[in-house]
Amino acid sequence: MTGSEQFVKRLPNDIGGLEAPKIERVEHELLPWEKRCHALADVLDFHKIINTEEKRRGVESLGSDLVGKLSYYERWIAAFANIAFQKGLLTPEELAMKMDAVEARWASHA
Repeated sequence: MTGSEQFVKRLPNDIGGLEAPKIERVEHELLPWEKRCHALADVLDFHKIINTEEKRRGVESLGSDLVGKLSYYERWIAAFANIAFQKGLLTPEELAMKMDAVEARWASHA
């Protein structure tokens, strides 16, 4: 490593030049929640609430450990939540209350 390279942080999606297994590309039908997540991204961008660049930076800011544990759309959801918190659009408590309500609604149908 030379000079300033040691000060440059490698982002989670910056894997060029690293040893890694071959990426297996598998076509699959998106799950309903993944389709809703994608639609949410489009709506947030269209209404200039959270744009694509903010989403990308939000995913990168999750860090390598978390990114490695989450699926593609789980990363988007985590990024959206963090950005909404930062912009003051939503609090963690409000999100937790809504998630509890949704979980209770699902439990009553089981």
